[in-house]
Amino acid sequence: MRWLRDLLCGVLIGAGAILPGVSGGVLAVVFDIYRPFMEVLTHPRSAVPKYWIWFFPIALGWCVGFLGFAKGIAACLDQSATVTIWLFIGLIVGTVPSLFREAGREGRSAASWLSFFLCALVMFASLFYVSRIVHAQVEPNFWWYNFCGALWGMSVVIPGMTSSSVMMALGLYQPMLEGLARLDLVVLAACIPGMVLAVALLARFMSWFLRRHYAVAFHGILGIVLASTLVIVPLSYTGGGEILLSALCCGCGFALAFFLARLDRRIGENRA
Repeated sequence: MRWLRDLLCGVLIGAGAILPGVSGGVLAVVFDIYRPFMEVLTHPRSAVPKYWIWFFPIALGWCVGFLGFAKGIAACLDQSATVTIWLFIGLIVGTVPSLFREAGREGRSAASWLSFFLCALVMFASLFYVSRIVHAQVEPNFWWYNFCGALWGMSVVIPGMTSSSVMMALGLYQPMLEGLARLDLVVLAACIPGMVLAVALLARFMSWFLRRHYAVAFHGILGIVLASTLVIVPLSYTGGGEILLSALCCGCGFALAFFLARLDRRIGENRA
């Protein structure tokens, strides 16, 4: 049961890094993978013996979600970007209750609520500006793909960081997705250095911040999740059929998140 749960979580986290507006780091938080992952990065000598059994299913699932889903997501976005995005909105909404409980685990202070509203406002304004007002386009090359890798690394370490949305605003998302879908070695080789560097540089800072300001950090993450989800809500539809299919996919995403939360609780009860 634990292996299956970790495999599914890895798939969703990898897919979340690909889909616009979805943060793999946030999904790692709500699936209770984020803190062990950060421990491994910052204190490998003590953390690896404790968490090594998680590595294979999560890593395998992440590769399936990140690389394997790239082609499927590209095809789904070509068919209906609206329906595909609603599927992941349902998944995110389904994880919000777990994230809310996690944020309040050490209490809720005025500073934590201020963090929630401030992070939500900044994230919403930033993504709205990038996606709706600025239409900057760049020519994809090795260095820009390296930049995309750094954004993906940041989205893993910083929950709520929606790297795909930034790539879309710069015109890098579609060529990057196509390169991953065909397993282009040039694209993959360009992404890896930036991703590794971003993770290595930010891991210790995020671990320190969570230790010192837990409630403030997680309420800020919750605000980021809600704001980034609100920004990607589709506003135009081709007809009633697309609206119905969007609602169905949103419900399926919510049900999947609910199933994973129940599975996680059952594993915790058995362990206790």
